[in-house]
Amino acid sequence: MPEMNYNHLRYFWAVAHDGNLTRTAQRMNLSQSALSVQIRKLEERLGHALFERRGRQLVLTEAGRIALDYADTIFEAGKDLLGTLRQEGRVKQVLRVGALATLSRNFQLEFLRPLLGNHELELVLRSGTLPELLQGLETLGLDVVLTNVVPSHDALSTFTTHAISDQAVSLIGKPDLLPATASLEDLLSEQAIVVPTQDSPVRIGFDRLCSRFDIIPNLAAEVDDIAMMRLLAREGVGLAVLPPIAVQDELRNGVLVEANHEMGIVESFHAVTIARKFPNPLLAPLLEHHL
Repeated sequence: MPEMNYNHLRYFWAVAHDGNLTRTAQRMNLSQSALSVQIRKLEERLGHALFERRGRQLVLTEAGRIALDYADTIFEAGKDLLGTLRQEGRVKQVLRVGALATLSRNFQLEFLRPLLGNHELELVLRSGTLPELLQGLETLGLDVVLTNVVPSHDALSTFTTHAISDQAVSLIGKPDLLPATASLEDLLSEQAIVVPTQDSPVRIGFDRLCSRFDIIPNLAAEVDDIAMMRLLAREGVGLAVLPPIAVQDELRNGVLVEANHEMGIVESFHAVTIARKFPNPLLAPLLEHHL
């Protein structure tokens, strides 16, 4: 079998990072047609197209994303070799994970725990809004998205949603704000409450609960970030409507306590993937571990 031409790989690597054939050709002092020929030869050698045109944009295909991962590692290893002559530069597997910016960090950590400490892989973690993250899946910049909001599906959608866990939501706060004798109705009507914003599934469940009890709660804060809700609860601003996993350390050491009442509200956590011809081999075992 003929060897790979690493000059072709380097040309591809440069274009993939620039995202523009013309700019790369100018930078490398080549004609655009000559650069195109080099990339086409690499595609012929690999047996897959590495780029596709979307309007005026040059976008990596699945095979292109995989090739770029290896090219990054190969050329980084070359720099290490020249710099130290001590590293062997083994190829690392890469898993790119996106998560809602508002999602519990503790949940994210628990999801990734089976991979932590594995020095043969690299985790790339990104946060953002759900539309941004789903776009990252579609453009192959992400392998999986963690969310507590199920993305909408239609006939053209290629997203797959995997249910990871359900967490019962509780009222959580400083011990002095949660007297043992207080009923759920008393807590909701007498204590200041820290809630998620109205687009949250947890907030929808909370509003329904208050409506059922015919209670207008005293809202201390509406927050779109679980980490901020946790801090407000620690400061005693009010009782926070949270899944316990978001404040597991504070519950463990007694800084915060959980009300002994079932609210009937559940927060569901999901992993979203997209159909791929070349799925990341790290992903299937990780999903199976949680399903």
